[in-house]
Amino acid sequence: MKPNFKSALILGLSLTAVLSACNRSNKPNTSSKESDSLQAYVAERLPIYEKVKLTTDLQMLSASERQMIPLLIEAAKIMDELFWKQAYPQRDSLLAVVEDEKTREFININYGPWDRLNGDKPFVAGVGPKPEGAGFYPAGVTREELEKSDIKDKNGQYSVISRNASGKLEAVPYQEFYKDGLQKASGLLKKAAELAEDAGLKKYLNLRADALLSSNYTASDYAWMDMKNNGIDMIIGPIENYEDKLLSTRTSFEAYVLVKDKEWSKRLEKYVAMLPELQKGLPVDQKYKSETPGTDSELNAYDVVYYAGDCNAGSKTIAVNLPNDEEIQQKKGTRRSQLKNAMQAKFDKILVPIAGELIDKDQQQHIKFDAFFSNVMFHEVAHGLGIKSTVNGKGYVRAALQEQGSWLEEGKADILGLYMVTELLKKGEVKGDLKDFYTTFMAGILRSVRFGTASAHGKANMQCFNFFQEKGAFERSNKGTYKVNYEKFGAAMNALTREILTLQGNGDKAGVEKLQNEKAVIGAELKKDLDRLGKKGIPVDIVFEQGVEVLGL
Repeated sequence: MKPNFKSALILGLSLTAVLSACNRSNKPNTSSKESDSLQAYVAERLPIYEKVKLTTDLQMLSASERQMIPLLIEAAKIMDELFWKQAYPQRDSLLAVVEDEKTREFININYGPWDRLNGDKPFVAGVGPKPEGAGFYPAGVTREELEKSDIKDKNGQYSVISRNASGKLEAVPYQEFYKDGLQKASGLLKKAAELAEDAGLKKYLNLRADALLSSNYTASDYAWMDMKNNGIDMIIGPIENYEDKLLSTRTSFEAYVLVKDKEWSKRLEKYVAMLPELQKGLPVDQKYKSETPGTDSELNAYDVVYYAGDCNAGSKTIAVNLPNDEEIQQKKGTRRSQLKNAMQAKFDKILVPIAGELIDKDQQQHIKFDAFFSNVMFHEVAHGLGIKSTVNGKGYVRAALQEQGSWLEEGKADILGLYMVTELLKKGEVKGDLKDFYTTFMAGILRSVRFGTASAHGKANMQCFNFFQEKGAFERSNKGTYKVNYEKFGAAMNALTREILTLQGNGDKAGVEKLQNEKAVIGAELKKDLDRLGKKGIPVDIVFEQGVEVLGL
């Protein structure tokens, strides 16, 4: 139902009040000593991001496909603006009073005044801790207040919670709250669809354009899964729930514009069909592996030509496993997209230098890009393994674990991806030396823990690091280098697999919280080793130079 004028006016007034309250509480005092100290902090932190140009060979595309890309990039830019409204609605007022150019640049990288790769530490004077609810909820609202309320769409993925003039909480659908931006983005997708030569891509873009205006994404998700022969692709919309740390339900806007690497994609086709057999062999009790993974999925390699919104905030995504809808996953599977050019950039500029500093000299020859690519790829494929519904009637795992679900799911994918590599090597379906995969996985953990425990992936990697260390899967020398014990590495992998799948299958939120408190923490010894990487000038992540000009369009 559309709101009448009175309700729309109340909504507008309530949102103004919320934003005003946020502005008052977060207004920076840029003349203080704190400001000078934080500018020094920013100057030290800014170099942790290595600049990378996002390009690819567009000559493989048709003339129509090349015409589509600028339209898709414009739609992606709108998702970027909408994500700003979700992550930090007061962007313009903040940037207006921040004079230091480096601080302004760091604000743009982090989509706000909190350092995403350092536990969301504030880096602008006068800004308090990052609100758990970001821009999805009114300032000051608590989880308890939300749980006691009678809001119709309390746990909705596609609505914003606000207070009306009387102070009552209410839900406003995204298509109303972000109406102007979504209408523009929808129109751009429709224009791109007119140029699409592939029938599957044309259908998907039209359905996705409609979905942006209705918040009903199911039909477009199925159409996206059905695409087989498209040369370009686009992921767009409100997708992941990482930004909502209050209820972990509301989704953030993001977009990727992708060019398919058909040669690499052809090499990856066979692995999805192996999921049911791999599921049966999981080292866990039968009841936790009784589901049958969907196999009508796509596993493809792409070069990314544009990132926007959530996926561009802080650490950059290098592989995608979607859709998140559990019902679609069980009926159809998922599409796993490996972002090859971004992956290569992180390997060359970050992982190899980290390995040179922290991996035992005798094992450094086992750091290989093909192993890194496979570990990341099977991480995404492994999201399809395990269990989606609890074994004790608590519903879907994601709903049962609430805010504890995302990081544990990432930990599951890490460890089951490694399990897949191990099993497929035994079967001769993957080529290479197991030592390459295990050593590169270890270096990958040391890369990802630098994202900090504010991120789901950072928590997952810290949990794995501490668990593996406890099991003797690696040793740390007096020189601060790490050496993999290959036999114990495999045993630790199986033990962690059992622990995670059992927690998920039981919907044991309290158990997951205990695991996080005990294992998803960075110890003093590891922190000292990671600090060495910063002193050596090894970047933590990448930031992009991107757009039509970079592509030469």
